[in-house]
Amino acid sequence: MEDLDWIALSGKRAKGRRPEYHDFATDRLISIVMALVGEVSVLRSRLDTAERLLDAKGVLSRAEIEAYEPDRQAGYERGVETKAYIARVMRGVQQAMEAMEAEDKPVDEVIAALKEM
Repeated sequence: MEDLDWIALSGKRAKGRRPEYHDFATDRLISIVMALVGEVSVLRSRLDTAERLLDAKGVLSRAEIEAYEPDRQAGYERGVETKAYIARVMRGVQQAMEAMEAEDKPVDEVIAALKEM
């Protein structure tokens, strides 16, 4: 049995047009989930690095990290970061809503302008 290089395969592009698997709302939901997957992956890697470095240098053990309880200021700062995180994840939905609110000309005006060209 041949071992597959999933990382190399994940970078390949499909040929042709981007497929639409579901309706717009489902595609948007998939986009949000994938944004979350990316965010969580980066966070897990960075957290693992920090914990290993702190533990290896004897600065802080993993048990101390698990036992930590944030104070009021840390809670506030985490809240600010959480809001920014949610904004990044919901960016696609926000852009879609902004596009719907944009003042587009009615179709007949666009057709008339094209005919005049």
